[in-house]
Amino acid sequence: MSERWKYQLKYGLFWGIFMTAFMTLFEIKEKPLAVQFSSGDFYFRAASFIAMGIFFLGYMGWREKIKRQGK
Repeated sequence: MSERWKYQLKYGLFWGIFMTAFMTLFEIKEKPLAVQFSSGDFYFRAASFIAMGIFFLGYMGWREKIKRQGK
């Protein structure tokens, strides 16, 4: 696996998991955790955050890293 994909996966997974947890805790007053975990919306949102983190934010972060290194 290339260094770019390793970086994107590490960066994107962290962001996706963080955002999923943050949004889940943000909505805890409206819906209990058990209800949130049992809904398909939770898993769709988690997959969306992770995919967006890997493919968009991970790529943008990789480009910035390359710029900082001067390559």
